[in-house]
Amino acid sequence: MADKTLIIIGAGIGGLSAGCYAQMNGYRSQVFEMHTLPGGVCTGWKRKGYTFDGCMHHLVGCDPKSRIHRMWRELGVMPRPVHFPDDLIGIENTEGQRFILYTDLDRLENHMRELAPADGKVIGEFVDAARKFTRFSMMDMLLAKPWEMVGVLPYLGLLSKWGKLKLEEMGGQFSNLFLRRAISMIQYDFENMPAMMALMFLSGCATRNFGWPAGGSLAFARSIAERYTALDGEIHYRAKVDKILVENDRAVGVRLADGTEHRADTVISNADGRTTIFDMLQGRYTTELIRTYYANPPQQQEMALHVSFGVARDFSIEPHTLVLWLPEPVEIAGRTCDRLDIEFFNFAPEMSPPGKTAMQVVMTTSYDYWKALSPEDYRAEKARVAETLSACLERRFPGFAAQVEVTDVATPLTTGRFTGSFMGYQAWGVPNQSMLDALTGKGLSKTLPGLSNFYMVGQWAGGLGLPNVAAMGRKAIAGLCKQDGRQFVAEGK
Repeated sequence: MADKTLIIIGAGIGGLSAGCYAQMNGYRSQVFEMHTLPGGVCTGWKRKGYTFDGCMHHLVGCDPKSRIHRMWRELGVMPRPVHFPDDLIGIENTEGQRFILYTDLDRLENHMRELAPADGKVIGEFVDAARKFTRFSMMDMLLAKPWEMVGVLPYLGLLSKWGKLKLEEMGGQFSNLFLRRAISMIQYDFENMPAMMALMFLSGCATRNFGWPAGGSLAFARSIAERYTALDGEIHYRAKVDKILVENDRAVGVRLADGTEHRADTVISNADGRTTIFDMLQGRYTTELIRTYYANPPQQQEMALHVSFGVARDFSIEPHTLVLWLPEPVEIAGRTCDRLDIEFFNFAPEMSPPGKTAMQVVMTTSYDYWKALSPEDYRAEKARVAETLSACLERRFPGFAAQVEVTDVATPLTTGRFTGSFMGYQAWGVPNQSMLDALTGKGLSKTLPGLSNFYMVGQWAGGLGLPNVAAMGRKAIAGLCKQDGRQFVAEGK
């Protein structure tokens, strides 16, 4: 049993997690990764002394008492320095009025009452709900034993009330016109966002269970890759898998783009779901739901356009995330925008040279828009987008344009090129799937009908978020251990 072998496709967080737990439990595993770096979409890149982050917004599990923190210790992510910004998000209107969602709940309540003294009742209900959410971490349920799920019972009423209420509906309860609109934006541009999600993030920040690990996404991914190799796992970079080998409806290995074949007892794919199912497996093992899902990608994808700036300016007085309303709408990559979602990495000095700031604007965009451009027009459009955003930021922060030292524009084509993700997409919602389901691992499928010795992990198999995909890797190996009649072992540092 000790020499049972696994092949893992993709060194994303789910694949690296599966590899770590495989090695802890006596399996011999190897990871084949098409890129030169670990992490998949959990990544960052350096430009002229600045580090731009492409993934990390908040990491769940920074509280040492949480179950997720224990998993991060097992994977070598923790302990490490963690940043805890004072705000979840700030929203500023065209008159300069600001609403800051402070992570100190007392400070937040006072701030909201100053902004909207006539809305004391709804403010009290909102902040009181955030305080109640501090007593319960929904994300910890990812690693709960079946009998531990009873811990949810005292909070079912809270979850039901705030899970049904959308942020737009909650905003509608305010008489203050600024907060009426601003409340709907406290979770970026996601539509139909349950108020519960904002409360989960706010309460997690208040208890310091949600933080931002020093170094960001790439450092985070490298920590897990280093843990994997320290456990004697093997990562093969520049090793693109073209085909999953199948014999008698059993996955038996992979064929790489260079034609070499590698055999194993079990294959786990952390690669793009569509590529895995319809290219590597030629669409032989699907369901109607799977076929319908991949045939209908959304036309627009949130947070798929990252425009990053390295700026010779100290933005330390700004909230770490700012929704800036624009005095006049602008056109960005074929879409009309009336506000910008700006992220200042002013809380993480390691992301930029002293006295300077790495920052980015994240936007909704369309893969088809960028794909239709010729190479020359594509480059020109990226430059135009950067110039347009720079002009918007110059208007709000005079002198900005002259202080920009480096600009970087990452489109869905960039994501697809570096990660192999179909059309540069991250997983989108399954029909009738709630956001809570997506965050707690209820996705399409972690196996495929009729195919044995094969598993899928990662966002395409079970939803969104770093703890979710890492937990899927852990659970995949726990399932293998149970199947093989061995005790699952998780060795933390």
